[in-house]
Amino acid sequence: MTYAILIYVVLQRLMELFVSHRNTKQLLARGAHEAGASHYPVMIAMHVSWIVAIVGWVLWTSPPVQSIFFLLFVLVQGLRMWTMMSLGPYWTTRIITLPRAPLVMAGPYKYLRHPNYVVVVLEIALLPLVYGAWHIAAVFSVLNAAMLWVRIRAENAALKPRR
Repeated sequence: MTYAILIYVVLQRLMELFVSHRNTKQLLARGAHEAGASHYPVMIAMHVSWIVAIVGWVLWTSPPVQSIFFLLFVLVQGLRMWTMMSLGPYWTTRIITLPRAPLVMAGPYKYLRHPNYVVVVLEIALLPLVYGAWHIAAVFSVLNAAMLWVRIRAENAALKPRR
């Protein structure tokens, strides 16, 4: 199960990049524009480094799976799917805004302004904790907080005209 979780996460991320790329192309073709593009490569590098750090930890230490953190991680995956499904063709890993489109206010967006970022915060902490890697959880949570400070400001600025 240790490796199955990691394989799931890597495949999930690859699928998300495919969906994001497809949605981004379609939105741009409809007149959307991207905001915050300058920080996107840094964000991708951080997420890849996070996965590499976890894989390295697992390969180096062969830790047991911590059931409670695994269960919480699985629950967060439900919120991830709900968020992605609620945004539908508007879900991307980039900040893409279509000026004439109404803001999505259904699903978790009915309760939270940025549910996808809540998911990311929880995942970055929980997945390393599944393997007892509290140090990876701590380091990448701090890096992610800095990234989200930049990203949420960029996203809010991009969406402000539509509010």
